[in-house]
Amino acid sequence: MRLARPQPGSAPNSFQVHTLPVPEQHAEESAADAIAATLAAGPEVAATTVTFRSEPQARAIRAAMARRQLTNYQLIPEAVAAVHFAHATTDLRDVSTLAVYDLGSSGLTVSVVDARTSDVHQCERISDISGDYLDSLIREQQIASGRIAHPADPAGLAALDALCRAAKEQLSSSNAVALPSEQGLVLLTQENFEALMMLAIESSARMTRDVIIRAQHPVQAVLVIGGGARIPLIARVLERTIGVPVIVPLEPETALARGAALLARPAQVAQAPVAAPVLPVEQVDDPTPAWLTAPTRGRRPLAALTGRGNNRRELNGAVLTVSSLAVIAAIGIGLGYGPEVLESGNSSDGPQAVPASSTPRPTVPTTAPPSTTDAVHGTVAAPPVQLPVDPSTVEPAPTQGPNTITVVPGLPPIIVPTLPPVVLPGLPPPGQ
Repeated sequence: MRLARPQPGSAPNSFQVHTLPVPEQHAEESAADAIAATLAAGPEVAATTVTFRSEPQARAIRAAMARRQLTNYQLIPEAVAAVHFAHATTDLRDVSTLAVYDLGSSGLTVSVVDARTSDVHQCERISDISGDYLDSLIREQQIASGRIAHPADPAGLAALDALCRAAKEQLSSSNAVALPSEQGLVLLTQENFEALMMLAIESSARMTRDVIIRAQHPVQAVLVIGGGARIPLIARVLERTIGVPVIVPLEPETALARGAALLARPAQVAQAPVAAPVLPVEQVDDPTPAWLTAPTRGRRPLAALTGRGNNRRELNGAVLTVSSLAVIAAIGIGLGYGPEVLESGNSSDGPQAVPASSTPRPTVPTTAPPSTTDAVHGTVAAPPVQLPVDPSTVEPAPTQGPNTITVVPGLPPIIVPTLPPVVLPGLPPPGQ
């Protein structure tokens, strides 16, 4: 992890850079601790910017900062910080889209970024190619040569890896390097080093080309940053594979930290919303209709009972307003779905087909409803006029015969038909 602070009174792009070794698993917690210590030691620091690689890492950084009650900071993607640093140190007027090749100790990140708006079109990361992997290639080659004995413990292995890393960095400015160690002499030439790195670097260049193709935005330059950018072979292979200029800034391993320092701005604290002034009760229009309010039944006002008339009136007004809205909503639902309910209630069990030649119902023009009083008088009909009945015009009731039976008084009688007598053979007829 690297901390960059602008040097006061120096060049615009001059920074104080501090490198802090932190484990990969707890990088967010270590970053929050380092920021808290820096702010405590330097109260004059007005803004802090932290770069993140992915959204899960950004959430982890926010959680770590919140646990330390740090709020004056901002998070930006690593590619955005790299592009901003490139603008501050390189002429990018002819570059609209930039590819960022970031080879660090733990992996390779390739991003395609709009150089004018800082929009990230594509970003991919792999851990198969990294600075640690390149160091392991040198270590295995030195052990295989017979000049270096294999370390017996993890501490000796870590020391040998650090020695191979130092030899790799020195090869960026020389053709050969020889570094003594407890296990033997680390001897490495530029030719041997490039032969070891060629397959990995060519694979990384093909990955960069594929990311650019997937982004569907042609790039005009490639920015190489990270500790691996010091290897001259990387710039040559990228330029040959992609066919665009390759930009390698000075001290490429600190490009992200310096770009973040250039983007640092004080965090904007959200202002609390201003509450609307509460109007007096006399100035508030009561939306409750008159028919909804119940008449008082000889009760005394609440102000006379409690002595807090204003507060009670405001509370009651709010309750009445909510109640009236609920009632009006219920009426609206009833009006909207009433015709469908009536039609489905009057229909039979099975579906009824409507003839095609049926006459459509006439459309009744909508008019404003009359007042309550006019509607009542307009819909109430006058009682029917009782006319005198002439007795001579009333037909007399028919006389009942022997076969007429009255079952229910007031209803027509039932006439039972007369059956003819039945004569059986061998018997005398009835009446003899």
